[in-house]
Amino acid sequence: MNLFDLAKENTLVDSAPLADRMRPKSLDDIVGQQHILEEKRFLYRCIKSQRIPSIILYGPPGTGKTTIAKVIANEVNAEFFQLNAVTSGVKEIRGVVDKANDLLGMYQKKSILFIDEIHRFSKSQQDALLPHVENGLVTLIGATTENPYFQVNNSLLSRTTVLKLELLELKEVIYILRTAMKNDKRGLGKLSIKVTDEALKHIAETANGDARRALNALEIAVLSTPINCHGDIVVDLETAEESIQKRTVNYDKNGDQHYDVISAFIKSIRGSNPDAALHYLAKMIYAGEDIEFVARRLIISASEDIGNADPNALQVAVAAHEALRTIGMPEGRIILAQATTYLATAPKSNAAYIAIDAAIKDVANLQTSIPNHLKDAHYDGAKSLGHGVNYLYPHDYERNYVKQQYMPDELGNTCYYQPTTNGYENTIKKYICSRKKTHGE
Repeated sequence: MNLFDLAKENTLVDSAPLADRMRPKSLDDIVGQQHILEEKRFLYRCIKSQRIPSIILYGPPGTGKTTIAKVIANEVNAEFFQLNAVTSGVKEIRGVVDKANDLLGMYQKKSILFIDEIHRFSKSQQDALLPHVENGLVTLIGATTENPYFQVNNSLLSRTTVLKLELLELKEVIYILRTAMKNDKRGLGKLSIKVTDEALKHIAETANGDARRALNALEIAVLSTPINCHGDIVVDLETAEESIQKRTVNYDKNGDQHYDVISAFIKSIRGSNPDAALHYLAKMIYAGEDIEFVARRLIISASEDIGNADPNALQVAVAAHEALRTIGMPEGRIILAQATTYLATAPKSNAAYIAIDAAIKDVANLQTSIPNHLKDAHYDGAKSLGHGVNYLYPHDYERNYVKQQYMPDELGNTCYYQPTTNGYENTIKKYICSRKKTHGE
């Protein structure tokens, strides 16, 4: 490093954002993620034993993925190489591999390769890592905000351990903010800062478990507030609200959050909990989810989870879908809320869903034939084949019903549809029972 490079590095350190300056340097300084870092937990034991496997750190932004990677390198005295999947490719990987070879050969020093946003690597780029991860030349630490089981090659996944990082708790974010305010070397400790409890709590809550976002907001609030006549920088609730405008929601429309939230939404409807269903609906609306996707899921739920217990549910869901196409947002949220609460409070039955799956299973596994009297008899020569012969027309009989064979011979008296006693389906059940009793079925 020459004098110009050293001067540039020092300048970057001094002007770095507060979140970067306050990045923990040791294992003991890390706040949160105790499920993998506390004593006797997996990663803690690996670090203390100086044997680090290749891992993928998966979690929301600002939860410490880069920090943990750098701390691991410090704790095990390994050379730390960092690449970003957006700007790096196979050429950069080969460059790191060459340096790692030299370090191991000349100094017996191990290397850690940290790849941020590893999910953005193509298949060929991920494959380029495989031999070097497998032979232990480099220890890979990948970081991703998206579910690696969706985005990372199976061959690479099989050579790594996936560790899920969680959003930081409110008390943990507040602790990080207070630490930054007190630290006079890397933080804001050299300034006379007075932040009200309401302001601090607002920043922590609005950051939604993202330590980086919370620290950035604190820095903006402090640096944009003039010093008062007493020499203090006072950050009140109003200043905090201006410094961190909108609460972030951990939601990726193309990742696992997309599937997790819609899953929780549908399961809340199925569980007849309108309040929980509205919560997940609000989360999707707030995050900008495709409202037609939500409406389509409501249509599916109306048949899968409610069915004939309330036949109107399907009509409500279809009407909501059509209304959304006409109205759009933001008023569409009201339509979605109406359909959601109707479905959540409707009587439930999955009898039709179970019935069709059972019927499809039989069709897939059994060779069945159609009884001759049910076959089409509208063409010349059909009767000579016995098609339609002896068919009984139900409308010629009392209550438009007559007992005759409909099931294929191979299925006998198989019964797929078993109506429940919920809602309108109880009426259907009574009708079927009455018919069987009257006609001896």
